[in-house]
Amino acid sequence: MVKEKRYFTIGRLILVMAGLLLLAACGSKDEAAMQATIDAAVQATAVASNNTQALATWTAIPIINEDTPTPAATLPPPPTSTPLPTATIEPTEAASPTPTETPTPTETAVPPTDTPAPTQPPQPTSPPAPTSPPAQPTVPPNPVFAGNKMVNYSFEGGWYNMWGIPELQIPNGWVFEWDEGPTGFGSEPWDIWVRPETRVLPNYQLPEGERGLFIREGDYTIKIFKGNGAISYRLYQDIPLEAGTYLMRVFVYPDLVSGYNNGSKVYAGDPTAGEFRFIAPDGGTGWLLLPGFGQWNVMEHTFTLAEPQTARIGIGIRGRYALNNNGWFFDDWALQKLQE
Repeated sequence: MVKEKRYFTIGRLILVMAGLLLLAACGSKDEAAMQATIDAAVQATAVASNNTQALATWTAIPIINEDTPTPAATLPPPPTSTPLPTATIEPTEAASPTPTETPTPTETAVPPTDTPAPTQPPQPTSPPAPTSPPAQPTVPPNPVFAGNKMVNYSFEGGWYNMWGIPELQIPNGWVFEWDEGPTGFGSEPWDIWVRPETRVLPNYQLPEGERGLFIREGDYTIKIFKGNGAISYRLYQDIPLEAGTYLMRVFVYPDLVSGYNNGSKVYAGDPTAGEFRFIAPDGGTGWLLLPGFGQWNVMEHTFTLAEPQTARIGIGIRGRYALNNNGWFFDDWALQKLQE
């Protein structure tokens, strides 16, 4: 209030001074008018002095001392920064594996059917003469041979799959070899040695009518065969032997079928269709002709060892024609030493 009264006094003085100036400007020409003007100024000053409230001309901005703390209640709260929304990471697409090209299966070559395997291959015009067996050691009259040096000689002692191949059942204790490639007996498509198949057969796997035919001793026989294929193979074992004279005996059944007539087998007519040889430490034998096909043949060979050694004992078989059934059965073998 003190400040307001001071402002009104100053204003009144200003009005009086303004009136005096106006008087001085006008001189004394119109004293009556001058007096009226002064009276009006005085009257306005009086009115203003009686007014206890001055007209607001401006709003004062408060001065805040740095040393005078402002009450916390009067200050606006400091602006808090609104955190920006975190960006939602768009899910990345799962990487799809690059498709690999599926290889196009290659067609399995189908052998031409216009050249069927012959049921009866062409027979040679002049079969070679049978090979003469080598000279045999001298054996006394009525010799006595004892024991059997062979292992698993009747094929009752189990078998194994050679190289894991199911078609190659080899009797335990024996080694099997075969030939592949041209036979050297002709240039026809069937003049090729192929791998034979082998089976160690128990009697219950044979037709009932053939059990007594293909088994000579025990319950097992071995069959080595191939349909429509020429075969050449060897079956042998290495045996430690003492010095002396030995007799090797093999029973073989050449089931060499060239065709069928009303369900009956027709055996090959050429004696060279099935050939046999011995493998022995004296060199064995050359290729021998068998007494007959479709029956048991007993083949024997005698040799002498001058000193002990491990001897390779076995046989070789050759079926040079691609017969309908180029089959061979074996059973009841023996290797015996001459008793002196």
